[in-house]
Amino acid sequence: MDLDLRKLRYFVAVADRLHFGRAANELHIAQPALSRQIRALEQDLGALLFTRDRHGVVLTDAGRQLLADAGPLLASADAVRRRVTVAARGSRRLAVGFRTGIPVIPAARAFEARHPDVVVDVQRMEWDDQAAMLLDGRVDVGYVRLPIDETGLRVTPLYTEPLMVVLPAGHRLAGKEEVTEADLAGEPLVWHADPSTQPTRRPHPDSGLRVRGVEEKLEHVAAGRGISFVGRSETVFYSRPDISYVLIPELASDQVCLAVAASRTSPLVDDFLTAAQATAEITAECGNHDWGAALLEGR
Repeated sequence: MDLDLRKLRYFVAVADRLHFGRAANELHIAQPALSRQIRALEQDLGALLFTRDRHGVVLTDAGRQLLADAGPLLASADAVRRRVTVAARGSRRLAVGFRTGIPVIPAARAFEARHPDVVVDVQRMEWDDQAAMLLDGRVDVGYVRLPIDETGLRVTPLYTEPLMVVLPAGHRLAGKEEVTEADLAGEPLVWHADPSTQPTRRPHPDSGLRVRGVEEKLEHVAAGRGISFVGRSETVFYSRPDISYVLIPELASDQVCLAVAASRTSPLVDDFLTAAQATAEITAECGNHDWGAALLEGR
């Protein structure tokens, strides 16, 4: 029997909350109806997905496996729906996602020279939604920074760039050419909410301010609440007088890659990847210097 995506969405809602009542409210259906759908899904799969005891609802081993597989499957279904909608409009578009500081222009120009009938749309991604946007089809291909959850993705390295420490303008180390990890010992950190997204060898605290985006990160640093780290291209994009960027050579370089959903097969996506690889050097230069000058030099 084919897997019913509606039942699967119901299952994910319960699995995420481990509470049938709250899941039913979120789905805007009655709890008894939700329970019937989950039982029907268990019958379809021939496996028990949840157990209930006096402590509440618990996923079984089969339930945990289904939850792990459900995300990419549902995202892929959403992506199909989006692509069909775009195709029905009669226009050819390629949606390219990018992280702050990574210019899309060099690859887009090379791609459009080969496909003048295709419109390249760009959309910024944050660290916590870059994988999701690729999997659910909001973007067809994306410039990402590692680390990223690569489940369901094809990730192609393009180039690396140095990491910089972000300091308040009045910090004792502000204005130096470079610093060491030892210089930063004991400094409070402002970091992304998911510690798994911190680059390797970057100081990894047990506490500190947790933020979502670069702008929020810089606001906290400027206010003197801690220090943080960004790729060098981000320092070009976010130049402000109340913070200072200093090179920290000991840390591993920031890896910039191009990513696409592993299930995505498209000649247009393949051609954009070729363009991105061919223009990787100029893209890196654009990110680390004045964009206009770098583009002129790269002609």
